[in-house]
Amino acid sequence: MPAAALAFALSAAVFHALWNLLLARERDVEGATAVALLTAEIVFLPLAAAVWRADIGVWPWLVGSGAFELAYFALLATAYRLAPLSVVYPIARGGAPVLVLVASAAALGHGTSASQVAGVVLVVCGVLLVRGLGRADLVGLACGVAIACCIAGYTLVDKHGIEHANPITYLELSMAVPTALYAGAVARVKGASAIRSAVRPAPVAAGVATFVAYALVLAALERAPAASVAAVRETSVVVAAALAAIVLKERVTAWRFAGACLVAGGIALLA
Repeated sequence: MPAAALAFALSAAVFHALWNLLLARERDVEGATAVALLTAEIVFLPLAAAVWRADIGVWPWLVGSGAFELAYFALLATAYRLAPLSVVYPIARGGAPVLVLVASAAALGHGTSASQVAGVVLVVCGVLLVRGLGRADLVGLACGVAIACCIAGYTLVDKHGIEHANPITYLELSMAVPTALYAGAVARVKGASAIRSAVRPAPVAAGVATFVAYALVLAALERAPAASVAAVRETSVVVAAALAAIVLKERVTAWRFAGACLVAGGIALLA
């Protein structure tokens, strides 16, 4: 793997963990998430317009992807309000590739290798170490699994949808409706003042970081195979566990951190 691609993929992992951290530490996570989504759509609209390419065949895939993305962000905001980042993030990120592999094998008839089976075992063991035994951790486990299902869903949809548009255009379009619906729901339930109050540096930075992380992934993919990039990118679960301990002061035990490392290793085998 070229050094430049490695640097881009590692940076993408850090930015992905960072925007999750920025949202998880907010008092009103739902309001902050709405601001982050609106920021990302507005800030990167000129870039999407400059490189615009999408054909008519993209729309069915956008509908499916948008539905999963809307559920993803709604569950993510709820999860960070109810459970620690160090529990939710590794389970959500680690569970998604496992679910994609299972769905591909069961529904699409794709074969599996010994290394992929070993990867699944490592991820499951890592999740068991991460989840712990407390009530909050059980809530985090449920939220993490639900989020993983959403990630797996839009991953399988986007694999086909991206054939009909360039990545930046596709991302901008796929997030437009979920952003509008999510922000509208927050405004309706909590009032527009909740969104105005959440317009702070951290949520705005989180919104920018979501797109920056994706741009870095694209840069890495231009220089290295997708499997290698995916494996390096999933080191974000270790970064998130470390940041949760250092910044959020969460109780990240040695066992929990080891579990996050196992999840990252399992995903590397899956990739």
